[in-house]
Amino acid sequence: MQTENTNLTDFHWMTVLLQSIDVGIVVLNKNYEVQIWNTFMENHSGIQPQEIRNKNLFEFFPEIPKKWFQRKCEAVFLLQNQAFSTWQQRPYLFKFDNYRPITSAEKNMYQNFTILPITTLTGETESIAIIIHDVTDVAHSKKELEQSNKSLTMQSRTDQLTQLNNRWYWELRLEQEFTRFKRYGNKNSLIMLDIDHFKKVNDTYGHPAGDEVIRHLAKSIRQLKRDTDIAGRYGGEEFGILLTDTDADNALIFANRLREIIETNHIVYEDKTIEVTISLGITEFSDTTENHEKVISQADEALYVSKNNGRNQATIYKKPNLVDVSIKANHS
Repeated sequence: MQTENTNLTDFHWMTVLLQSIDVGIVVLNKNYEVQIWNTFMENHSGIQPQEIRNKNLFEFFPEIPKKWFQRKCEAVFLLQNQAFSTWQQRPYLFKFDNYRPITSAEKNMYQNFTILPITTLTGETESIAIIIHDVTDVAHSKKELEQSNKSLTMQSRTDQLTQLNNRWYWELRLEQEFTRFKRYGNKNSLIMLDIDHFKKVNDTYGHPAGDEVIRHLAKSIRQLKRDTDIAGRYGGEEFGILLTDTDADNALIFANRLREIIETNHIVYEDKTIEVTISLGITEFSDTTENHEKVISQADEALYVSKNNGRNQATIYKKPNLVDVSIKANHS
């Protein structure tokens, strides 16, 4: 009689613990029928224990990926080892709404879960226990930190006025692409360009107007370039555009298209119309070029030829001489 009372007492305390603990506890048999469904699971699912007991789990939660979950459970049944899954592998096992006020921006509860074997006195595993941990706060904080780090990384790489790559990051990417070219020999071309008579724009309309002209040029570059092209503000009113998998002749087509856009689309600033043009220099990567700095130097040399020949034109660098192959819109 005393042993029976002791067993009842132990069972009572075990039941109280299962129901009051702030984690989800689900016990399944080999047919994935629910044997235990504690208060945590009831509160978050809205399903009472008597509704789901001895019922197949997947009937109530069809969104659980069945094959994936069964693979994990079968390994626990067979090997009698624990299995784990974190929110980073899968955000949740049970799709519960998130009610935490601090992380209210998250729609669903993020969960880590553990699957434990429940062995009988004979050492057989007839059931498994699934322990569900609400880690929404942790997941939210980590996501915010990652987003913050991503934002800081972008800020460190981005020119604030133009939203293009800043000089440091743009030149780093150029160096990487030049190294790749040396290894694989893919055709790349670099365009260096700047705004003609930019000092006159600042002197006539003021520096805020000059900033607007730079922003306008940067926007045009972003709209015209491909996703694989790498554009950056090199300094002041000078820009660099690396055209990947592009030879010099096709880079010239791109350059003249951009030049015509800038020439024909005037900037309106404080009711004043500002007309500007750009000059461009082009060089194609070459096996004889020592490094990426030399690539910039060659494109700059071609740019200076465009300037000296009257501006508003594009020039391809040719070694040992510079050959002016610029085509103005009104001469094409």
